[in-house]
Amino acid sequence: MDDTLATLRRWGAAALLVLQIAASHAVTLRVANQGDVQSMDPHSFNESLQLSFVNNIYEPLVSRDRNLRLEPGLAVRWAQPTPTVWRFELRRGVRFHDGTPFTSDDVVFSFERAAGEGSDMKSYTATFKTVRRIDDHTVEIETTAPFPILPEVIASVYMMSRSWCVANKAQTPVDRRERVENAASFNANGTGPFRLKERRPAARTVLVRNPDYWGRVDGNVDELVFTPIGNDATRVAALLSGEIDLMEPVPLQDIERVRASTGFKLLQGPELRVIFLGMDQQRDELLNADVRGRNPFKDRRVRQAVYQAIDIASIRSRVMRGAANPVALMVSPGVNGFIPELNQRLPYDVDAARTLLSQAGYPKGFGVGLDCPNDRYVNDAAVCQAVAAQLARVGIKVDLRTESKATYFPKILRRDTSFYLLGWTPSTYDAHDVLSALIASPEDKGRGQYNLGGYRNPRVDELTTKLQSEVDVAKRNAMIREAFRLHQDDVGHIPLHQQTLAWGMKKNIDVVQQADNFMPYKWIVVR
Repeated sequence: MDDTLATLRRWGAAALLVLQIAASHAVTLRVANQGDVQSMDPHSFNESLQLSFVNNIYEPLVSRDRNLRLEPGLAVRWAQPTPTVWRFELRRGVRFHDGTPFTSDDVVFSFERAAGEGSDMKSYTATFKTVRRIDDHTVEIETTAPFPILPEVIASVYMMSRSWCVANKAQTPVDRRERVENAASFNANGTGPFRLKERRPAARTVLVRNPDYWGRVDGNVDELVFTPIGNDATRVAALLSGEIDLMEPVPLQDIERVRASTGFKLLQGPELRVIFLGMDQQRDELLNADVRGRNPFKDRRVRQAVYQAIDIASIRSRVMRGAANPVALMVSPGVNGFIPELNQRLPYDVDAARTLLSQAGYPKGFGVGLDCPNDRYVNDAAVCQAVAAQLARVGIKVDLRTESKATYFPKILRRDTSFYLLGWTPSTYDAHDVLSALIASPEDKGRGQYNLGGYRNPRVDELTTKLQSEVDVAKRNAMIREAFRLHQDDVGHIPLHQQTLAWGMKKNIDVVQQADNFMPYKWIVVR
């Protein structure tokens, strides 16, 4: 008996030692960004940082690999039995973090939730007629018309647990416009490689590895601590002092400093995002302006005057320090539908801008508010400051209002703006995403959801509808070309530039930098 007890004690001590060794080798990665993730709800906010972060917790049916190519996610295969029906076979054996199995009921629920009131993902489901359960592991999505790029479109719509949402009274998404919150704002229950351990908005969010994850994890991060650090100098100091391990974006003025620092490295590359200005073209009287009973932005000549008053070369060299490529289209190189010959900006011409304003009835210009985030895009507030100074030269007096994205996005999503700056990366890497979400006329089902200025052109709407069903590549590209040319002729928006990614990190960290600015933690290796 004594020998048996001694043996058990030795086994217990050995097991404890193994656990202590494992704990000592656990890898914690500390990541910082200039802004916070706005919510843990995957349907609440259609923004790259938001979607990138929660994609480590939640997953779509169709995923993307390191080269942004489609690959199986929670669906192992898909097919199109008829022109308007897509059938998805679900992955078996997948469980949510609370242990409940993933089934077709969760898929039907998730797409209905994403298409429902309060969702910021409606534009992805705008073509859906119905989503139906065939059996526990098969679903069908029927669209109102043939939609050949549907798998690309749903790669950003993440699956939630129906039973968890019902139990937590989170059947509908949190509404960012109304600042409404529910349990899904601060808690999460996905199927992904990481679980939510701690959520302290504006302070820190902690993820831990999901030991029961169904898929492959190439990285070795066991715990990830995400911290928003808004001040550029503080964020860089935190990296170089070792308080954090990885940060993005690196401020443009500190790129060479980080690159030259011993023990650190910098990753740079063009992002697919286009930064642009939008204008209210819908109201009869412009908000936040000194003109009464009129809306100058309804006049194409005024919009063109704003465009030609902007010295994009100066913004590129002085504000962006060369880390931007000026564009004339609402999509950048690398996106299907980018047309090089249309990527020719209107010339910077102050005299022409003044003449156009005079012809439109504003010889002395006018005053208007410009809304801008200060913690979302690269040098976003500085870009807006430069635009404001340049517009002053032609008599347009800009009241610049910059704020954190936490309050900025709810404001502009309510369309409580006359003039605003926004950035957009098409999640499908196809021009249809931009045409449907940003340029098409707003309608209830989600099309035009981010057309915040209410730009309208019936022919562009017609082309957007037609090209989403067109399978002939040449015909489809011709439609995209015509739609973009019409939008350019209307000066529907004012594209500025394609910004450049800049991530700073310790040299012992290997990451995959994708052009959509997503950061999958399952691919990060700490050596």
